[in-house]
Amino acid sequence: MSHKRIPKRRAAMAAGGVVALGAAAVLLPNANASQDGGSSDDVAAAPRTLKAADASDLASRLAGLLGDTFAGSYYDADARQLVVNVVPGDNDQVVVQAKKAGADVREVDNSMGRLRSGARTLKSEASIPGTSWAIDPRANKILVTADSTVTGDRWEQLESTVEGLGSGMATVRKSTGTFKTFVSGGDAVFGGGARCSLGFNVTAGDGSPAFLTAGHCGVAAEQWSDAQGGQPIATVDQAVFPGDGDFALVKYDDPATEAPSEVDLGDQTLPISQAAEATVGQQVFRMGSTTGLADGQVLGLDATVNYPEGTVTGLIQTDVCAEPGDSGGSLFTRDGLAIGLTSGGSGDCTVGGETFFQPVTTALEAVGATLGGDGAGGAGDQAGGEQAGGENAGAGAAGDGPGTGDAGDGTGVDGGDGDGSGIGGGDGTGFDGGDGSGLTG
Repeated sequence: MSHKRIPKRRAAMAAGGVVALGAAAVLLPNANASQDGGSSDDVAAAPRTLKAADASDLASRLAGLLGDTFAGSYYDADARQLVVNVVPGDNDQVVVQAKKAGADVREVDNSMGRLRSGARTLKSEASIPGTSWAIDPRANKILVTADSTVTGDRWEQLESTVEGLGSGMATVRKSTGTFKTFVSGGDAVFGGGARCSLGFNVTAGDGSPAFLTAGHCGVAAEQWSDAQGGQPIATVDQAVFPGDGDFALVKYDDPATEAPSEVDLGDQTLPISQAAEATVGQQVFRMGSTTGLADGQVLGLDATVNYPEGTVTGLIQTDVCAEPGDSGGSLFTRDGLAIGLTSGGSGDCTVGGETFFQPVTTALEAVGATLGGDGAGGAGDQAGGEQAGGENAGAGAAGDGPGTGDAGDGTGVDGGDGDGSGIGGGDGTGFDGGDGSGLTG
């Protein structure tokens, strides 16, 4: 996948009502026998074609079904299939059920328990500034990364710890950059000399309007403005950094502040309907106040990053680029799912690098907030029909937020050959623009 970016654009982000993810059934009814005489099990075992969001939901359900047999999963974007890792065991029936559910099941050597144990060993013996690790289900290993500052005795300590995990447990790679948080140099929110990006507008537990951003931004300043040197418009309510995440809840000072359910991409807006878990292999987009819009893939989950300021756990690892000022900015999907908040990483949008994100779902739960104005189903009135971007755009059920069907006038998701202002618009201004000016055009 190429990773292009659109030049700097304003990153005013917002979010709509929280609704449940479209559920993918875990167990499907036995299919009828094929016309060529194939058995029903053969038909049922064929992997299903899934959207990334549905794959994430199915993966969560299968993790509970498979128990200790489950060894992680990832999304094969080319085949549009969920790949589920299993370790050989005595209970073959659950594997059969996973196949019937539509997953592509493969056998691997390392269980999730073993991989997580290895990650705990790394945390206790190799929490060296400039290092990170995350479980990579595609390789069925722990992916360990060391930035350019890890040299000499610290590099030897890291290598020794990885070798001690055993053969086939982890791989180590060097990064040419330096792990750092991406505060400063952007244009979204300003506080105490720092400059960060607003993530997603939310409703705090007491019903007041607020937004999420990076925790290291929240600890850098208590009050934030929407203009450099301007009057404060919001005050930090909660912030976590370092430690179990990198997120902050910032409440707007004016309780009448409007928080529209959309992300401003500069020349169009994208409705944000709900928060969702990331899936390895999933295509994601990042909006930041320094570098604008960029895309890439999720590489690992439950990542640990050892920043100079301290260790942060529970992050999403990606190959999406970011630069100082992008901190706190939104990570989302093409169809309007809120995934993460920009934390930090190495490299830039010229040479690339690794970037880590705070999961939105974890942040929302920790601060007691919800996306959108009234929580679940807040955007339900616009779920389909002409309000969702065209007379053919009514694929959303009531309470699901904006519809996701093909918009007749091109202003909705996957707009056809209309005015091209939707995602996939014909004139190339959308994510999949026909003339190549879009992110993946």
